Amino acid sequence: MIKKIFSLIIIAGLLTVFIPIILNFSFQTDLPDVAKSYVEKGSKDLGAMNIVTAIIVTFRGLDTLGEVAVLFIAATGIAVLFRKNAINDKRPKQISKRDSSEILLTGIRLLAPVILIFGIYIFLNGHLSPGGGFQGGAVIATVVLLLFLSDSSYKINHKIFGFIESFSGVSYVIIGFLGLVLMGADNFLDNRILPLGEFGTILSAGAIPIIYTLVGLKVGTELASVLDNMKGDIE
Repeated sequence: MIKKIFSLIIIAGLLTVFIPIILNFSFQTDLPDVAKSYVEKGSKDLGAMNIVTAIIVTFRGLDTLGEVAVLFIAATGIAVLFRKNAINDKRPKQISKRDSSEILLTGIRLLAPVILIFGIYIFLNGHLSPGGGFQGGAVIATVVLLLFLSDSSYKINHKIFGFIESFSGVSYVIIGFLGLVLMGADNFLDNRILPLGEFGTILSAGAIPIIYTLVGLKVGTELASVLDNMKGDIE
């Protein structure tokens, strides 16, 4: 009975807060000043058709760097946790693996290059259409997932994946600092360190295609490493 009364009090309190908000709600017809400035000047100043990309990669470049760092920390944490569990688990593993289906293997081998190219397309065209490095990297990681699902003995090359991940991360930071050196103290990851090119073409928007390529490769390899660690723990 006390629990029901307490629940009713909480619901009444929430209604007291939210009902005035709902009744007084009005749609905003004009953009805030900062958003209006981005929309009006972003494409012209940065040469990117996709204004969302222009904002994320340049104006909010430090946020993007933080997101990449968070993903790296998460991947590292998962690797450490699964490795610790594997070391502490001394029980013999008696799970018998089923032979991979020839039909499934053939299908995945045919699809994998197509999915890989599609992922590359997504981050290469991030400045022209919806997409970008994070989305393209996630698509690339699905190739590794499908290979794991179709072939239980499949293993990734950790040296190559580690090199790609490290090279992408270091190059990303270097491009960011080039913006500070060449474009001014408040222009981290400024894409105008390279010519903006012709608006609407693949070779446009300055360094944005390069930046998103590096992000896509880093995200793809990190997610693939996460999948590999999870796969190793359940084998």
